[in-house]
Amino acid sequence: MDNNNNQFNNQQHDHNEETTPTPEPRKRRGGLTLTKVAVTAAVAGLLGGGVAYGGINYFNNSGMNDTAVPAGSNSTGNTKTSNVNVNVSSQSTKAFNKVKGAMVSVINLQKENSSSGTLGQLFGSSSSSNSKSKSELEEASEGSGVIYKKDGNVAYIVTNNHVVSGSSALRVVTSSGKQLQAKLVGKDSVTDLAVLKVNGSSLKTVASFGNSDNIKVGETALAIGSPLGSQYATSLTQGIISAKKRTIETTNSSGTQTGNATVIQTDAAINPGNSGGALINVGGQVVGITSSKIASDAEGTSVEGMGFAIPSNEVVNIINQLVKNGKVVRPALGITYVDLANVSSAQQKSILKLPSNVENGVVVMSASAGSPAKKAGLSKYDVITALGGHQISDQSTLRDILYKYKLNDKVSITYYHNGKKKTSTIKLTETSSQLKSSSTTATSES
Repeated sequence: MDNNNNQFNNQQHDHNEETTPTPEPRKRRGGLTLTKVAVTAAVAGLLGGGVAYGGINYFNNSGMNDTAVPAGSNSTGNTKTSNVNVNVSSQSTKAFNKVKGAMVSVINLQKENSSSGTLGQLFGSSSSSNSKSKSELEEASEGSGVIYKKDGNVAYIVTNNHVVSGSSALRVVTSSGKQLQAKLVGKDSVTDLAVLKVNGSSLKTVASFGNSDNIKVGETALAIGSPLGSQYATSLTQGIISAKKRTIETTNSSGTQTGNATVIQTDAAINPGNSGGALINVGGQVVGITSSKIASDAEGTSVEGMGFAIPSNEVVNIINQLVKNGKVVRPALGITYVDLANVSSAQQKSILKLPSNVENGVVVMSASAGSPAKKAGLSKYDVITALGGHQISDQSTLRDILYKYKLNDKVSITYYHNGKKKTSTIKLTETSSQLKSSSTTATSES
């Protein structure tokens, strides 16, 4: 049956891959957007002209054009503003003022990939200039962040993993405009979260987290961040909570779906650069970290008011692990696998020997020696249909269910071996990093 390996595509591992939900990096505004604005303005101008022209004809035809404009003096230009002060102090304003000092811009600095080019090759370049160009850093992207903790003079900042991904160095710009060098404490690609630390001796404001389980659909939601970069730092937009728990797909850098994320949906404006910023309630508590938005559907239809934030309860759980361990420890089965849906009906019958009523699951392509899956009796071409009593529809649901367990937990697994249904118990004694370090071949890494 090994000769049929090439029939199975999109082989996946159950270790932590670089996962990127739809990111919101700062991007250059392109000609398409400007064209749309110009077209809209032109249409509005034509409509306005038509209304004005029609109005003039109406007045002409009504005999009202003989009314004379009275004479007046041009020396009475003494219009003034009112000296009445309106004291506006809404809940939104109070909430913003409470946390704005804890908002920062996060700048991702990367090595400049410049070369001497054709002229350099023709006329030569000194080695010193080459080494200098390699060591130069440039701003690759900008995002947002939230100061959530101080320990002595050290301040901790939460942001998105995709904001800091690929960085050679990191810089933080505070709400007062002060620039600080930042150090990465830890990051987690699965939840798209990262923690930075800076010298916080001059920082006074620290944001607090609210309980995201207590938010209600329809309540006011405020998004604070740096849309389009630090020049628009601490921008505030207001909306509502559109949904408490919305499931969206997450993908890796190659575009392959790696799992699902449960997020808060809001219609508060979230733009490129808002990633890593705060979604707060009217009490000034952070209830989510903004991470992504939907700008259009698969068919290209534009979408407005669909932004997402990672719930604060999940944020707190992850950032505490990142500060303590520098990473998030998750269990692994020690297998590589593909979706059953990617296997033809003929192969399901001839190779997997599956009953016709089995329609969903994942196919084991390899099981690492000594891994939890191997110890539980799983082998190549077994089809996993349930984990912990939960049905497995595809590879992303397997990952989602697995990550709900902790290291050393025991979990039941249901699978088909040569067409026969079996149930076993797996003890999740290994992490993906442990399996990777002990494996001997690339195909058995998981």
